Parts: sequence; structure tokens; C-alpha cells
Amino acid sequence: MENIKDRFLRYVAIDTQSNEESETQPSTRKQFDLLSLLRDELLAMGVEATLDEYGYVMGKIPANVEGDIPAIGFISHVDTSPDASGKDVKPQIIPDYDGSPIALKGVPGLCLDPAEFPELLAHKGETIITTDGTTLLGADDKAGVAEIMSAVQYIVEHPEFKHGPIRIGFTPDEEIGRGVAKFDVGKFDATYAYTMDGGEVGELEFENFNAAAATVRIQGRNVHPGMAKGKMKNAILIGQELNSLLPVEQRPEYTEGYEGFFHLISFKGTVEQATFSYILRDHDLTKHARQKELLQQCADFINAKYGEGTATVEIRHQYYNMRGQVEPHYQIVEIAMKAMENAGVKPKVQPIRGGTDGANLSFMGLPCPNIFAGGLNFHGKMEWVPVESMEKAYNVILNIISLYACK
Repeated sequence: MENIKDRFLRYVAIDTQSNEESETQPSTRKQFDLLSLLRDELLAMGVEATLDEYGYVMGKIPANVEGDIPAIGFISHVDTSPDASGKDVKPQIIPDYDGSPIALKGVPGLCLDPAEFPELLAHKGETIITTDGTTLLGADDKAGVAEIMSAVQYIVEHPEFKHGPIRIGFTPDEEIGRGVAKFDVGKFDATYAYTMDGGEVGELEFENFNAAAATVRIQGRNVHPGMAKGKMKNAILIGQELNSLLPVEQRPEYTEGYEGFFHLISFKGTVEQATFSYILRDHDLTKHARQKELLQQCADFINAKYGEGTATVEIRHQYYNMRGQVEPHYQIVEIAMKAMENAGVKPKVQPIRGGTDGANLSFMGLPCPNIFAGGLNFHGKMEWVPVESMEKAYNVILNIISLYACK
């Protein structure tokens, strides 16, 4: 059986970055490189598997025990974030980590320092996989993919392992909020599912942000700077002014727990035109609605000051908090907690300060909590994952399956 580290390293070598500006499904053709590989690997293991035109891999493993056992799904996404390059990933492997700063050798002077990232110290003595500082790593969510595929391989190679019906799902475009836009829940045919898409060991989440994306466009007026007095309207500066109207304390770097935020994720522009892109997040739906209202009010202020049409706002819904959809089936959370305890992992039930495919799937009729995959510092060059954390997640998957089979 291939070890989980080698499987993970094979998967992160494949560039699967999604593109929020694309209108195709999936948003990038290169995601099919990994999706096709996963389908083929499932088929080679004797698992019924399909890959459709929208980029969804679905696998089915029939029960090998009798009884009314619900079909349980495990889902991870293959795409990596548009926030950093996922091409030519060069992982660094640090065995028996000693707690010292880890040099990211692709960028002179750059390092993962426990003084800035104290979570590293909880993994002393373990094997740490980092980036080389030039790309992200892809542990979000290829760690989850590797964990699920390793669990499938174990089940196939150990017919004595008792299980009910199992469903496997791999999705594209989760990072741009479109991961399950065309996912066929009926075809997947699971009663419950779990996304393997969390962070640190022990994380278990069944509530997440309500989420929206917002685009603010500023129309300026460019005039030769030598003759600009009283005439020029600098779209860059006006956009900065609008951004300054949003509450500073509600930026991601100042929030935690259930606190929501406005996050300016990109800017491009000239004096004539500028575009500011935001994501809006809050666990409370009423507060989330107020976020949308406040952003529009800021645009209204700018239009009153500089002229109607100077600022326009487009807000796009992404996903809702899944808590209300999962709580009526709370036993699936309790089973996951028990599975962690059986793997020697202390469960940490907490809200997701983000979202997963599971949020939208829960509203599509498939209750779907989120379980740790083990990675940290997602979406950037400081991303890392301990091999031991992936191994624990893999054991949790098998324990969940066993607990359902024994009920």
C-alpha cells in the first residue's frame, strides 16, 4: 500500500489552481489532470467510479455487511486557491522536526518561524512538509484527497474490514465558491457525508460563515495632471476612500471566532477606472445582511460626493451557514467525535472561519460536517502539513466507517 506521504506528494505535483474569472465548469481545464487520475486510480482498485463533464469524480463501494446502514460519503476538492501559484510545487520534507525555524529555500531569507507560527511547536518530532516559498503547497485540499484515497485503498485491500455503503466524491472549484454548483446529490446517493477539508488535528465543524463576494467598480475622470485642478477624479484614490469607510476592526487580521469581516482580496485600476474585490463573511445571517447594506451605503456616500455612477456595487451570494441543516442530524457529529477519540485525537468542535463544499451540500439535502485534513496556513507560501496529521485523518475516516457499520 502506498504511504500517505508519497500519495500526497504525487497529487501536489499537479497544478489544479481554479480561476474565479472563468465562467466554465470547472473553471480551469487543468483540474481534469488530477480528477482523471483519481478516477483511474479508483477504477484500478476495483471501485466503481465516474468523472463527468463538470469535473465531479464519484465512487461507490458497496456494503460488505448486512443491515440498514446509511451510505456515508467522503468528499474533498482538488483545486488550489487563486491567491498563490500552484504550479511547479517543490515541497520540502523535514523529518523529526526540532522546533527551530524552517528555511523556505526557494526564497532567500524566508522561513516558517515558530515565533510567528507557534502551531509548529505542537508538531515537534513529526515529519513536516512545507513549500519552498515560491508557491503554495496544496494541502488545501490535496491532504484530504490523499487521506480519502488511502482509506479506499485500505478498504479494498482488507476485505475483512466491515463497512456499509461508501461514497467517494472529488470536486473542482471549491476555492472560488462553485465547488458543488452542478453536483448531483441524487447520483452521489449518500445519506450523510463528511468533507475532509479542515485544518489542525481535531477540528470538527458543522457551522460556517454566511458568505458573499462583492465587486466595487469606481469610474473616475482622467485629465492631464498639468490641467487637472477641479476636473480630475482619481478612481484609485476614490476607491481607497470608499474602503476607508468600512470598519477597520472588521478586517480578517483583527477578527476571530464568530466575528465576521470585510476582506479586500484584490485591486486593479488606473486613474480612469478601478475595481476593488471583497469577500464578506459572518456566521450570523442578520449581521451578514448588514454587511451588504453597509457596503452599499459606502457606495451611496461616494456617489453623493463625486457624482452618481462613480461607485457601483455587485454582490454575489456564495454559501450559507450549514448549522441549521446539520443539527437535526447531530448524531453524525457525535460519530465523528467518537471516531477521533478512537484514533487518539481530541475533538475540537468549532465554527469554520471559512466555508466548504459541505455548506452548500447541506442545503442541497446532504448533511455534511467538516473534518480536519491536517494542513495549516492555507492559500499561501507559508502552507505546511505534518504527515502524522494526515495519517490521523485517514484513521478517522476508517473509524467513522466502522462506527456506522457497528450501529
